[in-house]
Amino acid sequence: MTPAPLAARLRDPRGPLFFPVTAYGPDGSLDLDAYRTHVRRGVEAGAAAVFAACGTGEFHALLPEEFEACVRAAVEAAGGRVPVVAGAGYGTALAVRYARLAEAAGADGLLAMPPYLVPAGQDGLLRHYREVAAATALPVIVYQRDNAVFTPQTVVALARTEGVIGLKDGLGDLDLMQRVVSAVRAEVPGDFLYFNGLPTAEQTQLAYRALGITLYSSAVFCFAPEIALAFHRALHTGDLPVAHRLLDGFYGPFADLRAQGRGYAVSLVKAGVRLRGLDVGEVRPPLHEPAEDHVKQLARLIERGQALLEGDA
Repeated sequence: MTPAPLAARLRDPRGPLFFPVTAYGPDGSLDLDAYRTHVRRGVEAGAAAVFAACGTGEFHALLPEEFEACVRAAVEAAGGRVPVVAGAGYGTALAVRYARLAEAAGADGLLAMPPYLVPAGQDGLLRHYREVAAATALPVIVYQRDNAVFTPQTVVALARTEGVIGLKDGLGDLDLMQRVVSAVRAEVPGDFLYFNGLPTAEQTQLAYRALGITLYSSAVFCFAPEIALAFHRALHTGDLPVAHRLLDGFYGPFADLRAQGRGYAVSLVKAGVRLRGLDVGEVRPPLHEPAEDHVKQLARLIERGQALLEGDA
């Protein structure tokens, strides 16, 4: 666990938020050595935080003891240089259990993912996240997506909940997000954090920045940190020509390729990590590996992204 409060460390990030893939060996078991290497390289490349065992890290596929081992390994690899946030999900009882495992493993915070499949109402969702927040001393970021979509007043209630420090949006409804930001700003003192959590978040980050939302997750950082960092710098310095060049020449085509297969938001990213020389294994079922031609297209895209960066040198 890092010494400074999580919210303060995330408020003005030096780089993208890093969601490492979980590494498996040839027999499908955890490969913690490869995982530590992946996390360490990301931190050294300039990640602002490590979000361990979350969506890109196949939280859904990990046993509780594997989850705890991954979080502990991420904390070790980060070495206090950046905060480590761990996933927590499923029903309330299991989410609380994962939260406590993350706390025991030394995490700095939690990303509370949607409850498993349940199409709950706002009162039930609020109760769920309040119980997760009360279970540990770790600050909680609530993940809005799928079956966990909140009204502005529910987000106000979450922002008033002790331990809840932010909302990660994986829905992409900018009208709703503007109403959420306005409601919280009007009714809750202090700084509540917001994150763009859409797949390939760079594609929409210019729009999110217009709402005042500067934090975002970067799947590309897993396998092409140099490209992700260049885009992050362009956003923060206002260099729109570079941002547009990367959007048009790399991120847009990557998003199109990702859309070619279900589950590619994880499996294609993992293939990218392997392409860059680190064997992190394949994805676990029910995800599947990307088609060979799609992996070849990804390799060409990475080369194109690097060529775009060389044009700025």
